[in-house]
Amino acid sequence: MIRLSSHGAAKQVTGSCHLIETDRARVLVDCGLFQGGRELAEENAEDFGFDPRQIDVLLLTHAHLDHCGRIPLLVKRGFRGRIIATAPTRELARLVLADAAGLQEEEARRDARHAKRHGDAQEPQPLYTLADAFHAMDFFDGVAGYGQAMQVADGVRATFMNAGHILGSASIFLELEDRGVTRSVYFSGDIGNPGRPLLDDPQAPPAPPDYVVMETTYGDRDHRPWDESIDELIDAVSETHARGGNVVIPTFALERTQEVLYGLSEGIARRRLPAHMVVFLDSPMAISATEVFTRYPEAMRAGFPARLHDVSPFDLPGLRMTRDASESVAINTIRGGAVIMAGSGMATGGRVRHHLRHNLWGAANSVVFVGYAAQGTLARLIIDGARSVRLFDEQIQVRARIHTINGFSAHAGQGELLAWLGRCGKPDRVFLVHGDFDRGMRVFGEQLQSRQQPWQIPGAGEPILLR
Repeated sequence: MIRLSSHGAAKQVTGSCHLIETDRARVLVDCGLFQGGRELAEENAEDFGFDPRQIDVLLLTHAHLDHCGRIPLLVKRGFRGRIIATAPTRELARLVLADAAGLQEEEARRDARHAKRHGDAQEPQPLYTLADAFHAMDFFDGVAGYGQAMQVADGVRATFMNAGHILGSASIFLELEDRGVTRSVYFSGDIGNPGRPLLDDPQAPPAPPDYVVMETTYGDRDHRPWDESIDELIDAVSETHARGGNVVIPTFALERTQEVLYGLSEGIARRRLPAHMVVFLDSPMAISATEVFTRYPEAMRAGFPARLHDVSPFDLPGLRMTRDASESVAINTIRGGAVIMAGSGMATGGRVRHHLRHNLWGAANSVVFVGYAAQGTLARLIIDGARSVRLFDEQIQVRARIHTINGFSAHAGQGELLAWLGRCGKPDRVFLVHGDFDRGMRVFGEQLQSRQQPWQIPGAGEPILLR
């Protein structure tokens, strides 16, 4: 018996976590954090829906928080198996998990102070601590290379293929054998947007799979072309500078930061932005992630250095990397002319919330969103036109100009998703996960139906037999 069940990103966007069970092995693909409102934060602390002690191996597609963010909790609750990922993913996951643990500890301390003021005797606890995060890294055992099949459990072979999403990201092809029955499943992970300057395009599986588990983040729409998105970014920055304002860009530390830096370097190279424009990269994790990029040139698109023209995106003349908290605070004294990049990308935490507090109310300023914003997040509220938002117990008016540039998304759009699936042959069934239920999943499912491709949207924890 071969069984699939999804315990995260089932009928929702975040928290990817998928379990394959045979009579001989239990394999987990990803173990991500649910992201969004308070309700999802509480969901992170609930049971996984399976016993972590019985998992033989965890295969990690990439280092984004919604794919790796609950690994320390998995270990905390008894997981003692192996974690296998590509070399860049292993390095980036260490940064992401340490950052997440630090933020959770900080939030727990803040909630504890709040509880104490209100006479609540119960002290809030973080989901996991820095010590938990570092302990979890001890279970990373084995490095996957693209296109290289490896035995990962009894009767289970895995081949990691380049997903083109972020540095080191992978789609995973599983070959399963159980009581003489063989089946193959291709887990998409997050599928990259092809034609980007930094990374190669997503790869096809090594053989047509029997089943596909695929993301549908942008299953309902396509992205603006890359070159147009670069122009839109440059225009937004240039116009804001002309007004004497600051530009705040909430960024994800992995890939999005590096691509936005690339876009700014293009603006400088084209002489549409000043050569010594002040750019603050106010994210310790993004700074460290950028350093990881420089250590893995072989993981980037061939010829990428030749496209850098006269200015490296990782070494802009006016780039100031601020690790220290006091340096971050000092940025908020700048009244105009700066580009401020900080996490988190959905503005659910991190330093960007402070920068939004100091810049959202200024009509000369701009806020540029360059990534997906889940329902319930501060980013989504602002994008949807909120006239004021609450930050640090203060109601802040939204007077800054708001830009959304979806062409920077690291996710494939609908057309690219269909093209990716087309390279998987004709699977018996496609399971749609990691998307908005009513938009990404259902709309993409209708596309598959028109192509006579069997598809299904699994429910959370729903067992599905792969016959």
